[in-house]
Amino acid sequence: MLNSKEIIADFIVQTKIGLFCAEGNFYLDPKEPVVDAVISHAHGDHAIGNNQNVYCTKPTAVFMQHRYKKFAAGQFLIKAYHHKFNLNGVEISFIPAGHMLGSAMVLMCFKGVKYLYTGDYKLEADDTCEPIEFVEADVLITETTFADPETEHPDALQEIKKLNEVSSNIMLGAYALGKTQRLIAMINQHCPQKRILLHHSIVPFTKIYEQLGVNLGKYEVYDRKVMKTNQTDMIYIVPPMVFNSYFKAVNVVRVFATGWKKLQQNNQIQLYISDHVDWKAIIKTIEIVKPTEVWTTHGSGTQLQSYFKPKLVVKLLN
Repeated sequence: MLNSKEIIADFIVQTKIGLFCAEGNFYLDPKEPVVDAVISHAHGDHAIGNNQNVYCTKPTAVFMQHRYKKFAAGQFLIKAYHHKFNLNGVEISFIPAGHMLGSAMVLMCFKGVKYLYTGDYKLEADDTCEPIEFVEADVLITETTFADPETEHPDALQEIKKLNEVSSNIMLGAYALGKTQRLIAMINQHCPQKRILLHHSIVPFTKIYEQLGVNLGKYEVYDRKVMKTNQTDMIYIVPPMVFNSYFKAVNVVRVFATGWKKLQQNNQIQLYISDHVDWKAIIKTIEIVKPTEVWTTHGSGTQLQSYFKPKLVVKLLN
C-alpha cells in the first residue's frame, strides 16, 4: 500500500450536512440538499430529496423517484457498477455493497490514493441484491453500526426458520425497503407453508424490486378478512410505525426483524436478521481491503481504535 503520508488527512470530513470531499466539492449521502450528492443507497438516512445532481446506481434512482416524486433530484446521473467517472477532479466508481438492491460502496481515487467509502454493507448472501465485492484501498471509510466485539449476528437462514415453529399468525415488523424484500424471498424459500401479506405502504417498493428483475416469490396485499378467516400460518409484514402502533394486537405473534437487541425486548420471538456488518465482518473487510488507515462513521469506532492500536491508524469521523 502507499505510504500513509501521501493520504490527505481531510480528504473526507464530517460536517453538519454530511461527509464532504473538498477536493471534489461533493457530499457522500448528505443530510441536506446540496449541488453534487454521491448516494450510496436509497434508505432515507442516506438518500434525501432535492439534491441538484445525484450520482447513484439505477435502482437507487428508481427508489428515490418513487419516494420523493418530483422532489427526488434536479437530475440523476446514473452510473453502472465499476464505471469510472470524474467529479471535479476525483475519479469515482461504484462497487456492490450487498446491503440492498442497488447499494454501492464509493471508490474515490485522487492523486494516486484510493479512498473507499462503504455506505451500509453486509457480507452475507442475499438473493435480493447484488453480492458485495471487495477492492483494496489505502483508506477504508467504514460504517460502524455494530462495531462491538460482543455483537455477532446469527445465521439469517437459521433465524428465518424460527417462523416454522410458529403455527399462529405472525405480525412481522420490518423496514419497508430492502429488509422486507429480503424477508419475502427468505420466507418463500425456507417457510413455504407460510402465506405472506404485505402492508399497502410496502407494496410499491416490492413491485419495483420485481420490475428490476428480482424474483421474490409469492405475496399478497393485506386483507383483514383473509387474516381473520385464516388463524394459522399467515405472516403480515408491516413497517416499524405500524408495528409499534399495534402493540396491543391480539391473536398474532409479534416479531421484529432487526440486529438491534433493544428492538427485540418486547417481542414474543427474537428474529436477529441484520443488513449491516457485525464486528467479525468489519474485521474481515479490513483484512481484505488492506487499508493503511480506517476512518469510521455511522456509529462508534472507539472499539476498533482500541483493537488495532498501534498496528493500524483508526480515525473517528463522527
